[in-house]
Amino acid sequence: MKALFLETEKSVGKVICHDITKIEKGAFKGALFKKGHLIREEDVEILLNLGKNHIYSLELEPGELHEDEAGLRIARALQGDGLTLNGPSEGRLDLTALQRGLLKVDVERLNKINLLPDVVIATLHTNTPVEIEEKVAGAKVIPLVVNEEVVRQVEEICKSGPALLRILPYGKQKIGVVITGREVIEGRVQDGFAPVLNEKASFFGLEPPEILYAGDNAEIIANSVEDLLSRNCEIIIVTGGMSVDPDDVTPSGIKKAGARVIKYGAPALPGAMFLLAYKGKTPILGIPACAMYFRTTILDIILPRILAGEILEIGDIAGLGHGGLCRRCEKCLYPNCSFGKGVV
Repeated sequence: MKALFLETEKSVGKVICHDITKIEKGAFKGALFKKGHLIREEDVEILLNLGKNHIYSLELEPGELHEDEAGLRIARALQGDGLTLNGPSEGRLDLTALQRGLLKVDVERLNKINLLPDVVIATLHTNTPVEIEEKVAGAKVIPLVVNEEVVRQVEEICKSGPALLRILPYGKQKIGVVITGREVIEGRVQDGFAPVLNEKASFFGLEPPEILYAGDNAEIIANSVEDLLSRNCEIIIVTGGMSVDPDDVTPSGIKKAGARVIKYGAPALPGAMFLLAYKGKTPILGIPACAMYFRTTILDIILPRILAGEILEIGDIAGLGHGGLCRRCEKCLYPNCSFGKGVV
């Protein structure tokens, strides 16, 4: 690139080298045009009114890109389903969610891009539940002018697999719940699970779950699971009875139902006694009692992924350890915190 000193009327299409300030007493003081701005026809009269009869500008050489064009190409390469772009501004573009859902980030390819010169991309953690219009990523080039080859490298990395950034929308699965505990059936204690699970279903826009009560009998638990499957429940949650006491038979009941256990025990606190199983394609979640007492537990990490249509494996559960410790903040900020947010 090279610097030019031009008459303002002849500067359309050129890049401003420095901020151009406007001062209006009692009303405005600041940069009206920022460094890197590409001068448009409608800008000329405004610049002349500011007393700018001449402009220092940049002329791009072949193979060079202005920061805004480079940023736009990079953001478009990153953009997957459920995302929209905002910008550019000084070479930065933001990607925001068009829908509620689960943010998926290809962390390996993201890191590969951030090793390139002159490019930075920052995102929320992968598997973060996001809301409509929530900002999930920002992409920027560092210099005012960037080598086009760097942008091409970003584009090639993004083409090498599914969209690097995307939002998986939540489905409308029917949830069935088996609530265990003889003390609940006999009315000795009030059932605390049903209100919690009704609230969580409502948050995701789902119908209230179908609820069955099974006491502390593995055979009855298994039969209840089969009953819910016959009612076309697509997610089954079995609550309580997940510990090692003799009366805690929920894992046995899930196995008796013919489910394939993926993992019993998870590196998440609260939620260590969690069980994940599948019967066919139907996920069965064994949820410990902590989900009844704490606002945020492993259920809040796993359920959005299930609703987004993911089939979880043992590695997904084992990977929760890094970030799996809830800080138990006085005011819960989840998902805007580290809980359940590992590096991969």
